[in-house]
Parts: sequence; C-alpha cells; structure tokens
Amino acid sequence: MKQNVLLTLTSLLSILFMTFHLADDIVRGMERRGPSNLLAVSILVTWLYGTLLLAERRSGYVITLLGSLLGASVPVIHFRVVGGVAGRGIAESSGGFFFVWTLVALGVTAVFSSLLAAR
Repeated sequence: MKQNVLLTLTSLLSILFMTFHLADDIVRGMERRGPSNLLAVSILVTWLYGTLLLAERRSGYVITLLGSLLGASVPVIHFRVVGGVAGRGIAESSGGFFFVWTLVALGVTAVFSSLLAAR
C-alpha cells in the first residue's frame, strides 16, 4: 500500500478516535460542555483539512504531523494524571472498556501517523 494512502487512513482513524474520546470526556463530565469545545472542533477540522485537502503537500504533512503528535499525547496525559484512568474509577465504570480502548487505539494510530508524516 502506498505511504500516502496509509497516512491518510491512519490520520482519519486518529481523528475518529479523537472525536470518540472528546465525546466520552464530555459525557463523563471530564470536559465542559459548551463553547470551549469549539477550540477542539477547530483543531480537528484543521487536522482533517490537512489530511484530506493538503495531502502530499508539505503543509499537509506538517498539519498531519502536529495533529498526530497532539493525538498521541492524549493517552499519555490521561494515563499519567494523578491516579490515572484506573484511579478515577473510569476503567471500572460503565463504558470504561470503550474509554480505555479508544485511548489505546488513538495512541497507536496517532503515533503511526506521526511516523508516516515525519517520513
């Protein structure tokens, strides 16, 4: 498979997992509802724009790389905060499996996307 196709696919998966994660954070009360989420939406739109419309251009690679690095940092932040995911009872709560799985999937696809974009 072509590298650019792989980059587009993994970046789109990372964006999808990031939206799942943001929605789950809002539902669990870890993220505020309201206009503050417009920043996250604008970041995701920029990442999507760089992935799809600026594909195979230097600016597209830079946007995809930055978005992927941001996506890769999300699981690190959630697992490293005081108590981590298990310390807050999220892993044992209803929907905890989906929450943790989304973080792991986001981390894997985002790191892989960042490697492809940097290459």
